[in-house]
Amino acid sequence: MRIGVLMGGRSLERDVSLRSGRRVSRALTELGHDVLDLDVDERLVPTLKEERLDLVYIALHGKFGEDGTVQELFEILDVPYTGPGVFSSAIGFNKALSKEIFQREGIPTPPFFVLSEATFQEMGALYSLGAVGDKLGFPLVVKPVAQGSALGVKVAATRDELPEAVRSALHYDDRVLLEKYVKGTEVAASILGNEYLEALPLVETVPRSGFFDFDSRYTPGLTEYYCPARLDDDASQRSVEAALHTHRALGCLNVSRVDIIVDETGVPQVLELNISPGMTETSLLPMAAETAGLDFNDLVKRLVGLAMEKYS
Repeated sequence: MRIGVLMGGRSLERDVSLRSGRRVSRALTELGHDVLDLDVDERLVPTLKEERLDLVYIALHGKFGEDGTVQELFEILDVPYTGPGVFSSAIGFNKALSKEIFQREGIPTPPFFVLSEATFQEMGALYSLGAVGDKLGFPLVVKPVAQGSALGVKVAATRDELPEAVRSALHYDDRVLLEKYVKGTEVAASILGNEYLEALPLVETVPRSGFFDFDSRYTPGLTEYYCPARLDDDASQRSVEAALHTHRALGCLNVSRVDIIVDETGVPQVLELNISPGMTETSLLPMAAETAGLDFNDLVKRLVGLAMEKYS
């Protein structure tokens, strides 16, 4: 097949996307496909029209790649693409909306509040932060609502640390999520499939210091990984069920990765869903696939097959 690999883009995760995309491109070439590497620029649409691609593998991360923007463009152009569609992408990338759906669907997730930049500038919301702390308790995890790879995420251990954490998050997005910190074991559950779903082995992440931030995710040696995760059978099963429930609730197809904290009582708390999981050497989806017996080329082949199945 003639397959384009869309990578790079204009988001803050450009470098990670290039690493994912180049690795996928090599795998597709080794699998015998005719591969065209694509970046996001003013020539993207004319190129798509000229090349008549059978499929585009979306290896973009972050804004415009995971938020439904490029998916909507491909729908307009009738270009088949990998991964979930517009709705799942737009909702999954928006942590506030996705957590509202989690709550409505009965999916356990840490309690939270959302504030916008406008409420701070025009309504004096800075003076509401004390009430947020009183309701949720400390520590608090402060995140940009629409951003990936833990960019802009801070943990505020005390009331005094909260304003600076909020300011940091607002550098990355105009809305900020304030979420109760849950102590426990952080795992990632990768889901493959369309009608029939397969949960790959859980990957446990243990950063050497702090939390699983951007550097810990993409710098070799800063995080220890355990796959399968070091959970008992009951906690593992409940985590898989929560991930499958999340995948279905957001209407995902092909692939997703659900990030979960298993609290000290063994209850999985869903943090977020990723519709374009990383494919770098330190990424969690390839790690889980390898434990399940799929090498990297096998995984890419599977993802391409699932995408074509969606359009057949």
